[in-house]
Amino acid sequence: MSARILVVDDEEVVVRSCLRILGEDGYELDSAADGRQALRKVADSPFDILVLDIMMPEIGGLEVLQRVKESHPDIDVIMITGLSEIDTAVHAMKLGAFDYLPKPFDPDELRLVVQRALERRRLLRENLDLRSEVGTRYRLENIVGSSPAMQAVFRLVAQCAPTHSTVLLTGESGTGKELIARAIHYNSLRKDQPFVPVDCNALSENLLESELFGHVKGAFTGAVAGKKGLFEIADGGTLFLDEIGNLSLTTQAKLLRVIQEREFKAVGGTRVQAADVRLVCATNKDLSAMVAAGTFRDDLFYRVSVFPIVVPPLRERRDDIPALAFHFLRTYAAELGKPVTEFSAGAMSALVHHDWPGNVRELENAVQRAVILATDHVIRQAHLGEIVDRSLRLDVDVPRTGDELKRSKKLAREKSVESIEKSFVLEALRRNDWNVTRSAADTGMLRANFQALMKKHGVRLRGTEPGPDGGADA
Repeated sequence: MSARILVVDDEEVVVRSCLRILGEDGYELDSAADGRQALRKVADSPFDILVLDIMMPEIGGLEVLQRVKESHPDIDVIMITGLSEIDTAVHAMKLGAFDYLPKPFDPDELRLVVQRALERRRLLRENLDLRSEVGTRYRLENIVGSSPAMQAVFRLVAQCAPTHSTVLLTGESGTGKELIARAIHYNSLRKDQPFVPVDCNALSENLLESELFGHVKGAFTGAVAGKKGLFEIADGGTLFLDEIGNLSLTTQAKLLRVIQEREFKAVGGTRVQAADVRLVCATNKDLSAMVAAGTFRDDLFYRVSVFPIVVPPLRERRDDIPALAFHFLRTYAAELGKPVTEFSAGAMSALVHHDWPGNVRELENAVQRAVILATDHVIRQAHLGEIVDRSLRLDVDVPRTGDELKRSKKLAREKSVESIEKSFVLEALRRNDWNVTRSAADTGMLRANFQALMKKHGVRLRGTEPGPDGGADA
């Protein structure tokens, strides 16, 4: 669709000239002879660009500019000015004009400034579309996790996101703390501003200080130019400090001052800069224990843990494993162009019973590897490697007496039966698009008995793949 441009000037020769030049480039054009007519046309139909003369009778160009920017801030306005009106044109730029052209101008100058305005509009639209796409991805309802433990996390995120409070996320590596941090940001009032993550574990003390606060030219050997810090880059948005427990005591003291005073100085600089940044911090360490050991400042701990959220390990929310596994299956099957669509009952059982010391990150890597290894549409136990071996080991001690042997054999049978039952339920649901009624009929069971098995093994449908009817009877 071609851009719509309105040319506004009380000199007919200027209007005709602009229409002729721009018409050669295929734009959709209209014109107005004065400010009042221009405002009517803008109110009646959409325009991308206004080419607007500054000096006009009745309603001047500056007033038209102000009123257009109030009612249609997305319209780019290019001012036309005489040489004696340059100061006025500069004032127009401060009021929101995109650029100005001094009379007389040649055709290429007009074409160039219009092209620059349209390119900026395109980039802004792409940026807004990207922000909308990213924001949608991090809506709470789009994050996989229907277990009670994750629902509790989502409730806390929903409560804290609209505030400006500092949040501390704790949990083992791989549990998805950055995902939760992004959910907090994209569900907050700062969602249209930057989300800036920094891994405190990846940089040395000197580099980390420069990364956080920036530095001025000559601040240290090799500082051949000044550099913005992440606090400045994240201005108005959210700064995510991952693995904050790895900060040195010196950097902790400087971070504490920023939080308290809401200002900072670049390394080697003297200018004080305001810090309008929301902090979300994360760690897999026990900061309370570090405070007791003197390796983490107690005053900083109290500052960053205003709103603590514990992200549970995957072994404490096994109900989420099938849904997460299918999510990663779809992602990597599409990425790798492979027709893999399902897990065998044995493979799913292995995934559900594995303890996942690497948590969600380990599960994602395991599914990605399995998709690569799969030769048809099914992921089988053989594609999961040592995960299968570990998941099938029974957590029992070697018996020392005949009675202990009996008890161990009984426990082994019970665990084996439980594993088979849960795999039976999951496979039936998968075959029937997660619809309980059809799954019960398919297995020849009464619906109530099938649901009892689901309840026994903690199988829930929220967050898993719904069937065509949305699994409404679940």
